[in-house]
Amino acid sequence: MTALSEKLQRKYYPSERHPYRLFEQRVNDLLRPGDTLMDAGCGRTAPVLRTYLGRAGRLIGVELVDFVGVPAGIETYNCDLATLPIESDCVDLIMSRSVFEHLTEPAGVYREFARVLKPGGRIVFLTANMWDYGTQVARLVPNRFHAAIVKKVEGRAEEDTFPTAYKTNTRGDVNRLAAGAGLQVESFEYLSQYPNYLMFNGFLFFLGMCYEKLISHVDALGFLRGWIMVTLRKPPQAA
Repeated sequence: MTALSEKLQRKYYPSERHPYRLFEQRVNDLLRPGDTLMDAGCGRTAPVLRTYLGRAGRLIGVELVDFVGVPAGIETYNCDLATLPIESDCVDLIMSRSVFEHLTEPAGVYREFARVLKPGGRIVFLTANMWDYGTQVARLVPNRFHAAIVKKVEGRAEEDTFPTAYKTNTRGDVNRLAAGAGLQVESFEYLSQYPNYLMFNGFLFFLGMCYEKLISHVDALGFLRGWIMVTLRKPPQAA
């Protein structure tokens, strides 16, 4: 981060709501007392899921890596999202943040989520937009270099960076995969944020900021925004 990029961020994004916060608000709006909430790809310490302790009837965290320091009250499973070791029709709400871009076989994940959801249950996921310039650059860089780059740019540990596939990161992909799993697309939104990947250089941050302001204020360019947030619903049982 440079002094110029930090100054520009403070001036032009003083009260911006990060897509992560918008995602959490959507989950909060949908979650009811007593619900079963599953975090698909919750991270080794389940940082988001733990904030729902006492606010849901059952909490389930699923992750490929080993868990560390997860508090009591959260069920944890080390497994692939396409093979969940939990019963069918038992989850009210599935949330997933910055995970769907890593799915190599998303059709199986969609079907498995549909299996474990109760009729009328929902999935909320936030993932990278395929048409974002950051995603396009990432697709050009071999996966073996991603961990080192992310560590330098974001400070994230290399072991917490996973290969990307971008197989469910467009509106068309989501519509097709949801239909194949018998799920309804309840909402599909393009979200934007400040150019965080360019904080390391003030001039590049300024250029990225001008671009972001343009696509944020011109609806016709909304498909270029950096994130997509999707809400899917399992149809209720017929009366």
